[in-house]
Amino acid sequence: MLYFYPKDDTSGCTKEACDFRDNHGAIKEAGAVVLGVSADSEASHTKFAQKYDLPFQLLVDGKEHAVARAYGAWGTKKNYGREYEGIIRSTFVIDPEGKIAKAWPRVKPEGHG
Repeated sequence: MLYFYPKDDTSGCTKEACDFRDNHGAIKEAGAVVLGVSADSEASHTKFAQKYDLPFQLLVDGKEHAVARAYGAWGTKKNYGREYEGIIRSTFVIDPEGKIAKAWPRVKPEGHG
């Protein structure tokens, strides 16, 4: 599973990461691996993962957001009437051949994991 989230250690992203953490055993039993992706730095990811005891890897999507763009997880967002570009919270299941088996675009952080 590859999940895209906007920012380490924010309210929604923490809820989502902890949900994946809390369901990690069942996900692992199903033969899946969880990978989280945001544009935060490696140091930020390390601090976030340690703070919440996340048992999966967090990946850095650089300043160009190439990975998020490739998966359609980068685009226009709206918050309090303001439009801006950012990571769109999305999750993808990738099969053993590297193809997307299931996609959840624009998910809510709670209950998704």
